[in-house]
Amino acid sequence: MNTQVMSRLSFLDRFLTLWIFTAMLIGVAAGWALPGIVPFLNRFSVGTTSIPIAVGLILMMYPPLAKVRYEELGEVFRNKKILALSLVQNWVIGPLLMFALAVIFLRGYPEYMAGLIMIGLARCIAMVIVWNELAKGDTEYAAGLVAFNSVFQVFFYSVYAWMFVTKLPEWFGLQGSVVNVSIRDIARSVFIYLGIPFLAGMITRFVLVRARGKQWYEKSFIPRISPITLIALLFTIVVMFSLKGGYIVRLPLDVVRIAIPLLIYFVVMFLLSFYMGQKLGADYSKTATLSFTAASNNFELAIAVAVAVFRINSGAAFTAVIGPLVEVPALIGLVNVALYFQRRYFREHGATAKIMPVLETAGKP
Repeated sequence: MNTQVMSRLSFLDRFLTLWIFTAMLIGVAAGWALPGIVPFLNRFSVGTTSIPIAVGLILMMYPPLAKVRYEELGEVFRNKKILALSLVQNWVIGPLLMFALAVIFLRGYPEYMAGLIMIGLARCIAMVIVWNELAKGDTEYAAGLVAFNSVFQVFFYSVYAWMFVTKLPEWFGLQGSVVNVSIRDIARSVFIYLGIPFLAGMITRFVLVRARGKQWYEKSFIPRISPITLIALLFTIVVMFSLKGGYIVRLPLDVVRIAIPLLIYFVVMFLLSFYMGQKLGADYSKTATLSFTAASNNFELAIAVAVAVFRINSGAAFTAVIGPLVEVPALIGLVNVALYFQRRYFREHGATAKIMPVLETAGKP
């Protein structure tokens, strides 16, 4: 793996996979060594909602949504071809590909299948900024696409989740094994865990940028709140896994079972999107941005909705937690692939070269 790329990641981001594994182990150890922890945590619940987990999930979503440059949505809409391509990649190809992989690899594990589908529906609005910057993509365009995906998710994620989790499986004869959830359940969860931090992030940005200026907001405020996402994520994972008990015994085998379709998804979406961007005539920076936007996923939202809809101890919630374990190393590797494509297949001054030979000769000496 390219050490230069790794060195450009922050200390927290560089070892994100390690932190997540550590949080999972701490949670399992706490649940096993401290029998009273489950009754203690259950005291802080309202109905089926765990207050500590709900707070952790909302805090986890806030910093990424406060980073979004909502004012730059106009730039995305000006280039209608690239906007249309991004829409197709993110909201047609991506969900359908993940659904197909979930059915192929996890049809015998209905809750895992549902969790994988929900990851595919949650388009990336946070880490994609990091991958895009490392790959020398178009920063402003990435911000615009992130803003667009954020707004799109607020209004349509619940509809997509209801359709892909409860309706499409019936077409493949899986209706007897898929947990039946209502669109109201999903919509309520999306509003709480995405709508609330979305409104908070948008209001924060507009108010503070007007009061203190954009440079202060980007250079001072955002770096201060960014660690909240990782801290809240790790806190949520520790609580979730401390409540899972014996369910975690199957962890090693299940991680591999879930990781295989996820890895296939990231690689296929990246290469396909890169090829589509080049065919449309986009330069390297925009092609890279399109590819990472399509290949990344918002695992925070997937975790939040899976926990709220399927409950903490569900296979869907477990699957959502595995998402970042696979995504982080996979996307770091794809950053190096993108930089290789830039060096070999794109000429200077933004002129593009044919990517078709890369796909046609893949695997040949």
